[in-house]
Amino acid sequence: MAETTATSNAVEAGRRKTLIGKVVSTKMAKTIVVEVRRQKAHPFYKRVVTRSKKFYAHDEKGTAHLGDFVKIEETRPLSKLKRWQLKEIVQRAAQVAPVEKQPVGPPDAIDDLFVERQV
Repeated sequence: MAETTATSNAVEAGRRKTLIGKVVSTKMAKTIVVEVRRQKAHPFYKRVVTRSKKFYAHDEKGTAHLGDFVKIEETRPLSKLKRWQLKEIVQRAAQVAPVEKQPVGPPDAIDDLFVERQV
């Protein structure tokens, strides 16, 4: 009976935790910051409270972008803060084209735009 317990513990110990969260930062090289949100009932008030935690994850190819929902997997420590790695991208964020800024001139230039046309 001790043998079956030992093998079942070894199988459970070999499983790695996986979490799904939103990418909130990609400013570091090969590293993304993933925010995981959890909803939990308050022990006394029974109201649903949202808790969030940020995890640093390794992104070798740099495929994840800001706003993507990703699945991260627990791994060995890669640095002081990184203990997770990117497993897959669950949902891509909508890519919005940057808005072009139009130069604003002195007030005289703006007034010229609103001059009435003479007929």
